[in-house]
Amino acid sequence: AEYMGLEGGSWTRTMTNKTPKKEKEQEDVELEDASDDEDRRNVSIIANPLANEKLTKRCFKLVKKAAKNKKIKRGVKEVVKAIRKNEKGICILAGNISPIDVISHIPVLCEDSGIPYIYVPSKEKLGASSLTKRPTSCILLPTKLDGDDEYAGKATEVVKSIKDASPTW
Repeated sequence: AEYMGLEGGSWTRTMTNKTPKKEKEQEDVELEDASDDEDRRNVSIIANPLANEKLTKRCFKLVKKAAKNKKIKRGVKEVVKAIRKNEKGICILAGNISPIDVISHIPVLCEDSGIPYIYVPSKEKLGASSLTKRPTSCILLPTKLDGDDEYAGKATEVVKSIKDASPTW
């Protein structure tokens, strides 16, 4: 939007560069289909273990399903509070957070609590999969949802994949 001169004592606003809704929807689809390589270039050095493309997609699907049931904790404050209250689950962190110091203490808390954690390349895609428009730095997923055995099975598979990808000390 550009602001033009005064008319009747107030600024008038003219809209420029406005794209029709159909074109905007196509742009959103293109963003989702964009190469994972672009996201991986912006990942911090300390984002380890980083999920591969297949595990990333599985994590995002799991996040979406839990978000529909409103059972996730999103954001640094909520996740840290849940971990300190001994809530169990799967912690998914975004690897392209800047500065990374904002979330650098969460893996330590997860290891102390025995919670599996993994980094995904994009905070934007993590936020979108949690059904919000805002980028999200970290999410804590429950391993079980009430009355949903399919979710529990998928969560168990993701936990196994995360443990396989995690470094052993």
